Amino acid sequence: MKNLIYAVLFTLIMSQTVVADDKTDAEKLLQGKLESVIVVLEKKDIDQQLKKDQIVEIIEPVFNFPLMSRLTLGKKHWPSLTQDQKKKFITLFTKRLKDSYLDKMLLYSDEKIKYNAPVQIKKKVHIPTILISKDNKINMLYKLYKSKQGWKIYDIEIQGVSLISTYRSQFEEILRNKTVEDLLAKLEKPENK
Repeated sequence: MKNLIYAVLFTLIMSQTVVADDKTDAEKLLQGKLESVIVVLEKKDIDQQLKKDQIVEIIEPVFNFPLMSRLTLGKKHWPSLTQDQKKKFITLFTKRLKDSYLDKMLLYSDEKIKYNAPVQIKKKVHIPTILISKDNKINMLYKLYKSKQGWKIYDIEIQGVSLISTYRSQFEEILRNKTVEDLLAKLEKPENK
């Protein structure tokens, strides 16, 4: 009985250590990526397109764009797409996400990022950050999960609003009255038009 209690305690302690390591690993990964993006943004001697290309190279490995694509359509719509429609949707939605992220990042003008303590939620880690500029603060929450390839971002909340939920609402509204092909055609157009 005594050995069983020790075994249970050891297992609990080890699982807490793994959780702490997971949170730390996820936080270090995100900090490293964001700091690398800031270094690119601060470069004065390169044009905007080269900055965009370098930022995509930094962030692409940590975002799970196919998962984000599936999550935006949800269990209601994703299964009804053909394989070709799924591939096209992932391609178009990934481009939309990258363009949106890059447009926001290129507005950078010497802001600082403050990292708050990461929160473990089951097998996921949420990392709250605050983007601090001269006149305001923007709260951002990066949501990550651990895949076979390492930590991946599956959603970002900006000022408490989930990127995935926002797109899901927009796409749900389109699909309520139109077809998947209509949605794909809309995604082919620039976002602000």
